[in-house]
Amino acid sequence: MKPIFLMIKTEVGKAYDLAAILADMEVASEIYSISGEYDLMAKIYVDDETDIGRKIAELVVDQPLIKGTYTLITHRAF
Repeated sequence: MKPIFLMIKTEVGKAYDLAAILADMEVASEIYSISGEYDLMAKIYVDDETDIGRKIAELVVDQPLIKGTYTLITHRAF
């Protein structure tokens, strides 16, 4: 398993609503409210064989509160 970090831009004022939805879905191990271009950052663990693009697409398509994402793929922890 390796972590990816998903930066999420939400509808204006809906970051906390989306964070609650994601927490209920149990798709992320951690969800943070952040400042800047994106509103939330979710830490998601995936199997090495997982198609990350497909996993993110499946998550995003079902959530109308998500307006954009940026995915950071990790390679190694120190």
